[in-house]
Amino acid sequence: MPKRNDNKIKVVELFAGVGGFRIGLEGASDAYETIWNNQWEPSTVHQDASLVYRARFGSKGHCNKDINTVPTSEIPNHDLLVGGFPCQDYSVASTLSRSGGIEGKKGVLWWQIYRILNEKGENRPNYIFFENVDRLLGSPAKQRGRDFAIILASLADLGYTVEWRVINAAEYGMPQRRRRTYIVGYHEDSHVSSQVRDLKDWALYEGVLAKAFPFKPKDKTYSEFEIEGSIKEVSDNFNKGGKNSPFGSAGIMRNRCVYSVDAEAVYDGPIMTLGGNVVDESLVPEEFFIPQEEVARWEYEKGAKKIERTTKDGFKYIFSEGGMAFPDSLDKPSRTIITGEGGSAASRFKHVILTPSGRYRRLIPIELERLNMFPDNHTCHPEVTDGRRAFLMGNALVCGIVQQIGKSLYRSIYEKEPVSSRPIDTKRDALPMLNLDLFSEDEPLMKVNKPKKNYTLDMNKNLLIGFVKADNTDYFLDGGQTKIYYTGKTKSFPSTIALNKLYYFMPYIKGKGVKDLYLIRIARVGNKSEIYPDTEDKDPRLVFELEYLESLPNYIMLKPNIFNTYRDTVLGRVMGDFI
Repeated sequence: MPKRNDNKIKVVELFAGVGGFRIGLEGASDAYETIWNNQWEPSTVHQDASLVYRARFGSKGHCNKDINTVPTSEIPNHDLLVGGFPCQDYSVASTLSRSGGIEGKKGVLWWQIYRILNEKGENRPNYIFFENVDRLLGSPAKQRGRDFAIILASLADLGYTVEWRVINAAEYGMPQRRRRTYIVGYHEDSHVSSQVRDLKDWALYEGVLAKAFPFKPKDKTYSEFEIEGSIKEVSDNFNKGGKNSPFGSAGIMRNRCVYSVDAEAVYDGPIMTLGGNVVDESLVPEEFFIPQEEVARWEYEKGAKKIERTTKDGFKYIFSEGGMAFPDSLDKPSRTIITGEGGSAASRFKHVILTPSGRYRRLIPIELERLNMFPDNHTCHPEVTDGRRAFLMGNALVCGIVQQIGKSLYRSIYEKEPVSSRPIDTKRDALPMLNLDLFSEDEPLMKVNKPKKNYTLDMNKNLLIGFVKADNTDYFLDGGQTKIYYTGKTKSFPSTIALNKLYYFMPYIKGKGVKDLYLIRIARVGNKSEIYPDTEDKDPRLVFELEYLESLPNYIMLKPNIFNTYRDTVLGRVMGDFI
């Protein structure tokens, strides 16, 4: 098995789409390096996702071929295999008696993941990280949980311990109500696997997913069982006749032994909403507004209805569906984006918002990107239509989820804090294969419309104001949503400042003062060479990992008064006049 590399975690990304896994992992740590990726849209001549992926990340290591036709020998050895594989029927057709391998239904892409892991043999990756729809845990309807049991059993037989969680991004402050199953696995030879001692403790408290997204277990939902038999027998017999899936929304499997429980999210941080991610009405192209004469059609599609229908055999039945909000609420996270979001035709499932002028409109591509926490205009490409951009976001994942899991996985591998110079909102400029002026007309949009969050400021919480050196000023003025602030060397940090009480941070810009307010997410000890290796500066410093909250209307000149570098105060003394 590959040894731990203290510099890089080599990643292979399958079913890459437009790079959501890559963006999330790069936002988690600079250690993640995608060395090979595959994106192929079947039955499609125009490979839009592949075009966008290559435009943003380059053609090196990019494969735009049907993964069924790609030999494992062409996929480089790696440390982490990731991918959002499609939800299909995973049943096993037969056991290959001569090779001892498994043959699943033709075209089911899970079996390509299995094939790659199996054929890699001793070189299979130490870690795996997959995403799928939430219903995976209960599929198929006639044999609840069978599909997931097949996946877990086949991974166990390859030597992996696997944990999973169904996560609704909105329950952890992210701007979309998108429920997905996340699967993380550790090979028995890996460092993380050696840390798993008690299945219950790992699932509830110590695991990568539990630390990334804390939860409390729901009462009377615990279960423990073993997945027995060959993969073929699991396919034929698992939970046969059972009305409910035995898999809860959180759990872990080791050596086919399963511990499972239903999870209730625990989160009290800032919340992003649909309204916080829309652009100013003046910047929306006219074709996204709904003509007044078509509003009634949209209201009908969104409304509750009962319709009599007749089958081909002449059987009559009543089709009914409940009503949906019209327009969509701006003060909550958005509904789940689906692949049919694009196009002007009235639809029950497309988002519609009411603008300040009283007009109704659909969401533009940049807003859909923000709801999945992609960089602005990530899918903008001269050969990709707005409708297809919406389709790509319907197929995508929420990058913020991947980022948090990536950070947690890094901590478990290296037992230290990850550092990234590429936050998930970092704009990936077009590569030379595109028109280099592609984004020029959108620049005002980037500056005027930062995503916003809902939160409550506590005026009594401690605030640290920190001096920003001239060579770091642009970094704090570029509009990024996350920042890292390095103090001076630890021996020069004022001993009068109580680190355990710090909550907010404001950067002091020389000649301007303070304006931007951040939440201190993590305070730790680090050094500048983490993110600037060329400096070779490894002297210990305090490091604050920051999340942008808001800005004052104007700069106020509130100079640091401790060593002309820091000021320790409470938020109310600065914000009081502006609330």
